[in-house]
Amino acid sequence: MSKVWSCNEWDQLEEVIVGNPLRARFPTADVSTRLAEFPDRSVEDMPSGSFPQQVIEETEEDLNAFVEVLQQQGVTVRRPDTWPHEETFSTINWESEGYYNYCPRDVMLVIGDNIIETPNVIRSRYQETFSYRSLLMDYLKSGAKWYSAPKPMLLDSLFDVDLKKPAPRNDEPAFDAANVLRLGQDLIYLVSATGNEQGGQWLQTMLGDEFRVHFLKDVYYGSHIDSTFVALRPGLMLCSPARVNDDTLPEVLKQWEVIYSPPMENTGGFDADYLSKSIGSKWIDMNLFSINPNLVVVDRDQVALIKLLEKHGLDVIPLKLRHSKMLGGGYHCVTLDIRRKGTMQRYFD
Repeated sequence: MSKVWSCNEWDQLEEVIVGNPLRARFPTADVSTRLAEFPDRSVEDMPSGSFPQQVIEETEEDLNAFVEVLQQQGVTVRRPDTWPHEETFSTINWESEGYYNYCPRDVMLVIGDNIIETPNVIRSRYQETFSYRSLLMDYLKSGAKWYSAPKPMLLDSLFDVDLKKPAPRNDEPAFDAANVLRLGQDLIYLVSATGNEQGGQWLQTMLGDEFRVHFLKDVYYGSHIDSTFVALRPGLMLCSPARVNDDTLPEVLKQWEVIYSPPMENTGGFDADYLSKSIGSKWIDMNLFSINPNLVVVDRDQVALIKLLEKHGLDVIPLKLRHSKMLGGGYHCVTLDIRRKGTMQRYFD
């Protein structure tokens, strides 16, 4: 029996991968990283090298606390191998160092019993899934369907775009797994700096007519979807009011109740140098993770958000990722739900 089965963002969690921050470093300063992470600055002005050791050590402490909570809830937790991200690798067109394996959500997509390695936009992520290879082999042997998208060339021309609408050109499929929101047989695909339209079209072709890929365009270009839309349970969606409103909601989501997050709290505790190196947006701590339709893990400083969720019948486990902003990943980012209970359903007309 396949160990892989996850159809949406909220069903009862049974197994999950939690990321590993060890040996993490800033993605190599090049045109791909500029588009995806730092479109407001030149390549020469982007941070480089290893993340500060204190950031890495405190993040591992925070992830270990998160793992302990998940295990107390009866969840099986897997972790990727530590990888030598400082080593240089190359294609015939470019060379790069690695990035991290802190955010498994970015590089793999689980849809039913399919686990898909995505054609990520940042060159530094080209070999990132190798750190998950032993886990992927285990899932393959259990009966899971393991696919890898076409390997992108990531030529300079892919990133020669209007930085006011910074999506990679449609020269080839290129997208991060975290550009996709899973709602059963309906998938919301964000066209952004980390996902072009060609990537969503490939995903639709690969999955076939059983699924519908809905494109979200001209709403938010700054990377991933999961700090803009959070599916809490069937019929209830949490959204960032800075990025979407009732007029710009995808038509399919207008069938659900939509609640808007309060402003993020406790965001001012970082100095200018820290902020200049930070990858995450000010909405990163809206990036919560569901253990089941009634229980979520949320940044403990988001008091107003926690009250809003409780008002709508959810129980909250408050925890903290102290460096979610610098590393660019909240609780949804640092997880990849491998197995949830439930069935593949269609939730929309």
